[in-house]
Amino acid sequence: MEPQWDDMKVFLAVAREASLSGAGRILKMDPATVGRRIARFESSMGTSLFLKSPQGYALSAAGDRLLVHAEQAEQAMRAATEAMTGPSDSLSGQIRIGAPDGSANYLLPQVCAEISEQNPDLDIQIVALPRVINLSRREADMAVTVSAPTAGQLLVQKICDYQLHMVAHRSYLAQHGPIERLEDLKGHPMIGYIPDMIFDKELDYLNDLGIERVALASNSVSVQIRMATNATALCVAHDFSLPFHKALRKVLEDEVSLTRSFYLVRHQGDQRSERLNRFADALSRGIRDEVARLEAAA
Repeated sequence: MEPQWDDMKVFLAVAREASLSGAGRILKMDPATVGRRIARFESSMGTSLFLKSPQGYALSAAGDRLLVHAEQAEQAMRAATEAMTGPSDSLSGQIRIGAPDGSANYLLPQVCAEISEQNPDLDIQIVALPRVINLSRREADMAVTVSAPTAGQLLVQKICDYQLHMVAHRSYLAQHGPIERLEDLKGHPMIGYIPDMIFDKELDYLNDLGIERVALASNSVSVQIRMATNATALCVAHDFSLPFHKALRKVLEDEVSLTRSFYLVRHQGDQRSERLNRFADALSRGIRDEVARLEAAA
């Protein structure tokens, strides 16, 4: 028996949420109904698609093989829907963006607010996570990343570069005196990432500067910058965050100047979607403009 699209939708929801309850929320179904649908689907396919345990539903080998085809079917259905409805002057529906918390806190709120104002029927969701967003599980429709992934069927587009500098609160500098050379950093407490929770090598700023000890640490860069505003230590901060924290001052601006990049990552098949293409263009343009505006004010 050939799988039907309705069955595929239930399968995809369970595969991505790894639970009946999570899939039920997505599908607006009772978890018991989801469970019956999956059992019926597995019976019709003649194989188990999931390994069930108290921890949830994990894909079996057969489920892994089906996932690729289910996602292709999903992309084809989206493209077919857009082809039938035709292009619209404004975007509608729901689009979810995954992003590291620095860009999610300091850039995306302004960018997405402008896109939303221009497209009143569009629902935009921002998933801010201090880790890599899993697009294969459809945690998001697209993701902003700080490095370009090299594996998977993904469409990767560089958005822009951005700058980072060492910063300290003006009260801290007034109390401890000027920091004029790299050697002067010795003895100053540092704020940074929890070492074993750095999810991308591009974020290992302090290691690049030869700084081994982190006195205050968080897996969130936004928390790190908030720590710096307490005037107890130094940290590396995005220049685009500084207009939001007027009391922070750059330290060793020439010696400690880092450049990183933002990338927009999408499913390769989504490039057939005019709706997602238009949103991706607006998002990339908005991020570039917002980085430029905020860095000029830093």
